[in-house]
Amino acid sequence: MPKNVVIVESPAKAQTIARFLGEDFEVKSSYGHIRDLPKKDFGVDITDNFKPTYGVPADKKKVATELKKAAKDREVWLATDEDREGEAIAWHVCQLLGLKPSEVKRIVFHEITEPAITAAIKSPRGIDHNLVDAQQARRVLDRLVGYELSPILWRKVKPGLSAGRVQSVAVRLIVEREREIRAHQPEASFKLVTILAKNDQQLSAELIDKIADRSTAKQLLEDLKNASFKVESVEQKPASRNPAAPFTTSTLQQAASSRLGFSVRQTMRLAQTLYEDGLITYMRTDSMTLADLALQATAKYIEASFGAKYYHHRQYQTKSRSAQEAHEAIRPTDINKTSAGGDERQHKLYELIWRRTVASQMAPAEIEKTEIKIAISNSSEILTAKGEVLKFDGFMKVYGGIKDDQLLPNVKVGDGLELVQATATETFSRPPVRYSEATLVKKLEELGIGRPSTYAPTISVVQDRGYIEKKDNDGKSVSAQQLSLINGQIEETTLEVIIGTDKNKLTPTDLAEVVTDFLTKFFASIVDFDFTARAEGQFDEIADGKKDWQQVIAAFYETFHPLISRSQQVSRAEAVKARELGEHPASGKPVIVRYGRFGPVLQLGQSPDPKDKTAQKPQFAPLPSGATMDDVTLEAALPMFELPRNVGQTEQGEAILAAIGPYGPYLKVDKKFISLKEHDPLTVSETEARQVIINQAEATRLKIIADFGQIKILNGPYGPYVTDGKKNARIPKNQVAKDLDEAAARTLLEKAPKSKFRTKKRRR
Repeated sequence: MPKNVVIVESPAKAQTIARFLGEDFEVKSSYGHIRDLPKKDFGVDITDNFKPTYGVPADKKKVATELKKAAKDREVWLATDEDREGEAIAWHVCQLLGLKPSEVKRIVFHEITEPAITAAIKSPRGIDHNLVDAQQARRVLDRLVGYELSPILWRKVKPGLSAGRVQSVAVRLIVEREREIRAHQPEASFKLVTILAKNDQQLSAELIDKIADRSTAKQLLEDLKNASFKVESVEQKPASRNPAAPFTTSTLQQAASSRLGFSVRQTMRLAQTLYEDGLITYMRTDSMTLADLALQATAKYIEASFGAKYYHHRQYQTKSRSAQEAHEAIRPTDINKTSAGGDERQHKLYELIWRRTVASQMAPAEIEKTEIKIAISNSSEILTAKGEVLKFDGFMKVYGGIKDDQLLPNVKVGDGLELVQATATETFSRPPVRYSEATLVKKLEELGIGRPSTYAPTISVVQDRGYIEKKDNDGKSVSAQQLSLINGQIEETTLEVIIGTDKNKLTPTDLAEVVTDFLTKFFASIVDFDFTARAEGQFDEIADGKKDWQQVIAAFYETFHPLISRSQQVSRAEAVKARELGEHPASGKPVIVRYGRFGPVLQLGQSPDPKDKTAQKPQFAPLPSGATMDDVTLEAALPMFELPRNVGQTEQGEAILAAIGPYGPYLKVDKKFISLKEHDPLTVSETEARQVIINQAEATRLKIIADFGQIKILNGPYGPYVTDGKKNARIPKNQVAKDLDEAAARTLLEKAPKSKFRTKKRRR
């Protein structure tokens, strides 16, 4: 039996490390945190200096037993990740095994390579308790916020909600950006672009300043009819562009999003695999530093592959004050390996990291910029033509970038030009841009909120919990005027322009807006950007041994808990404000939009006093499709109270009703509900409804392989299966679904395991 056991946090990492250690070492995995705060209980004793109560989760009992057995009478080495989370995992392993931190050997490394592992084995250290305390402080603070604030949201807003110190701030950012977009009023102006010619060469020149209105634009075009054009100046100047620094966690997430279309979660999952396979350095870092050996290897590669003129030594300085300079930026462990990864996505991410690392040590790209200014004989306005030519690609040879933008004709000062065409097009000011996952990470980093290890989980959790949706926004169509001067005549046309469109951006739900309003009103300090950033700074000070973690938590709780106590007295009506849209024209009752227990809802009439049993209850209706609580109007709301709407009858004489439910618009025929995806329930005709019903029946018929009454054999998304409406059973691959009789189908159902999930009746 090996004399030593090395414990890491993941099986993949264990497998890679095992390749570099001899027969005297066995490598085991803790599968992440082996101990944690309980899921159902608070797990923090406020009366005992915020002492956390850790335990081994049920799904880790077997792993814990195996680790205890493996560590018995052997030297224990802890090789978890080098950050605070990794240090905490190592400390918890010590506690599990009943070992003093001085009785184990803690080793750390930035990359999983044989030289790094060998060097780490030669210089073990002890557990860094400051890092453990910083991780505990974050965990306890988040637990306090989550466990005390979330129940308030359950009672005041909606059951099952959650709040978090970082996630609620991220949601607030997205909500505030959305409201800026809604409040934006597009301002119109005109952009003038001309095409001018010298002999057989043409160039495009434009007016740099926007033209205020249509009449001014038209007058300028009238002036251009009789104008002559002369080159007033030609300015050529060299410029250079430098490469970006090697990747940190946030810049990798941003580049992978813009260049590869990867989500933040996907990027981190792929990077984790590349790291555990020994292909890149540790992927959670805010350092831009490269190790000397990496710099030397990169220099050698560049000079050998591209020539000495392409090499330029740089050592970037990390901007983050909390960054640990001993850490490195994300880079390949072997710069000579230009391609790596177990699948196509890993390959793409590895190549991106490789290119960024190599480019960071390459020469600047050299560009020649040309600017030509053109005078108009009967106007004080100046037209400008710009172009740039890439003279030396430098780092762009590897990382890509600009290409020749516009090759301008060879003109000199005093040359006359002829007007070929001039166009003045109405443009509109753009609203602020919605956050993408990558730009939200950038904003959080700028504000000092979160750390490399928290960006991906934060963005994932706000989407998973229904606060944020990642979706395309169609924008809105507006009419734009265009005036064109061609052959001495001005032509006017109207264009349809879409403004405010974007793709794959983060958009808040109504729930996010309601919760954000509640938190900013009653818990302003918790969702305050500066407070959240200061908390991160205090964690850093704890990690540096400058502050006591329990004192930091006590100071926070002293101001936080009174807010919890005061919020208990707030009524739900005060917590979740309603907005009156106007009066119903027939009844005179107020039409209100509010957030109900199950989401946004329209209400006709005031809510009566609960004690008055004879009072008439208000009528409720869903919001129109695509509307939000902030933008729904009285005109759009009124028809919703007419639902469910009687559309007509089926060919068999059954009534067809159209309505909107929690899952969207639908048709109801007898007891059947049919999704109405492509039609509006307020306008769908009887003919259209009948066709939807026929299409649904045909789809159902094609789905049925055999029908034995209560028991059916159906085609599902994962293959054929047997069902009785309550329980499903897979059909083994060695059996043909259409050959099964009722008895065989029943046997499969009886043998199938019970579902782990309870089914809920779908409410309409």
